[in-house]
Amino acid sequence: MLIWFIVIYLMFSVGIGLYASTRVHNAKDFAVAGRHLPLPMVTATVFATWFGAETVLGISATFVEEGLHGVVADPFGASLCLILAGLFFANKLYRMNLLTIGDYYRARYSRPVELITSICIVISYLGWVSAQIMALGLVFNVVSGGEVSREAGMVIGASIVLTYTMFGGMWSVALLDIVQMTVIMAGMLFIAYLVSEQTGGVAAVVAHADAAGKLDFWPRGDYTQWVPFIGAWVTMMLGSIPQQDVFQRITSAKNEKTAVRGSVLGGSLYFVFAFVPMFLAYSATLIDPQVFGSLLAEDSQLILPTLILQHTPVFAQVIFFGALLAAIMSCSSATLLAPSVTFTENILKHFLVKNMTDRQLLRAMRIVLVCFGMLVLGVALNAEVSIFKMVENAYKITLVAAFTPLAFGLYWKRANNQGAMLAIVLGLSSWILLEVFEIGGIWPPQLVGLLMSMFGMVVGSLLPNIIGKPLPQEPEHAYLHHHAASQTEHVAAPLHEHRRE
Repeated sequence: MLIWFIVIYLMFSVGIGLYASTRVHNAKDFAVAGRHLPLPMVTATVFATWFGAETVLGISATFVEEGLHGVVADPFGASLCLILAGLFFANKLYRMNLLTIGDYYRARYSRPVELITSICIVISYLGWVSAQIMALGLVFNVVSGGEVSREAGMVIGASIVLTYTMFGGMWSVALLDIVQMTVIMAGMLFIAYLVSEQTGGVAAVVAHADAAGKLDFWPRGDYTQWVPFIGAWVTMMLGSIPQQDVFQRITSAKNEKTAVRGSVLGGSLYFVFAFVPMFLAYSATLIDPQVFGSLLAEDSQLILPTLILQHTPVFAQVIFFGALLAAIMSCSSATLLAPSVTFTENILKHFLVKNMTDRQLLRAMRIVLVCFGMLVLGVALNAEVSIFKMVENAYKITLVAAFTPLAFGLYWKRANNQGAMLAIVLGLSSWILLEVFEIGGIWPPQLVGLLMSMFGMVVGSLLPNIIGKPLPQEPEHAYLHHHAASQTEHVAAPLHEHRRE
């Protein structure tokens, strides 16, 4: 019954993707759903995109091992990222009517800044998407009782996600996210209710976790404890703001208010529901300490799936794995789409294959999506780190290279092209040097990279310009994406000529 349910659910997902393809008529529809999404859909896409494999399997396993202190990056940093993006970035970016976050760096600074930041953004998705593919392989392996290997499960899962995302783009992501958010929320709450009956209630689990020190959040030592703690928090909180998937959810909204509210609501929901898998995983150690104690030492990511298979009825297993698949597939599709659109729009189109028509751009996005999917599948098949670590590491490069030019460009008028270039160079070089030679000590390399990036932006912007004048800047409200501009010119030209006559 469990296996057949999964097969049916996967076929349903592909069907939604094929239906969504009927709404895709141009690159803008594929990338940002034509900017038509209402508040419920924006909220769902924000929530469901982040509620992925790392939330259900990674965070829960890390919490059991390290407590709240170990999950400061996610969900604390991740949910704050979405809330901050909604409060301080959504309105400004939405008004610019851009197709990708890379377009912002071109509009505000220059094409070289666009190229470097876009490359960094694309690279950052390798670990994130690979983590989702790894989780799909784990799910197929568990529910089949080992008949399907993890590697085969990865190939199957990646193929299905690629299929419906390639056809429907952002429309398929948005439509599926509504269904998947409902499945996730209802399924997780139902499983939590069943499990709590076996542990003596929620209060008993919380009390046990508190007594074991698992609810200690703030560091108790000196700065040697605080610096790494802040570094982990900042990595997710700020490093994931200049990401294409976050940007897509903002710009897919039907208006500016919807963009802001959807991001804040989605981030808040994510923070609340991220604690449900943590509760479930810790409950497992109380239900059967011997079995789950051995799993903790062997592979902590199996704690939650094993709990469901061994201690809940088949109906509950269907609900749980349905919710888990919903979470992973939603996150996978969104994180496959984001780098593919960024690479096509900001690297392929402007630096490799110029003068593409909109139809050619749409076709290129789909081809790049398939290629990127094959690439992350290869990374997933050869990965040796945990799902949680892969996701946490994904944001380091965007933190040191892309966040400072974005934030300073929006909120500091004196930020210029020279400052942005120096910020990128200092941020990336200091981070890479510390990572390679391991000379940072207690200082996380990405935190040093962020501070150096900010230093470079301030110094570069205040010094006399020696690398050439920046591009002429247009008012924020006047900058429209070239697709929208070209369509306006096409319609307005005959009217103008008629008036002259």
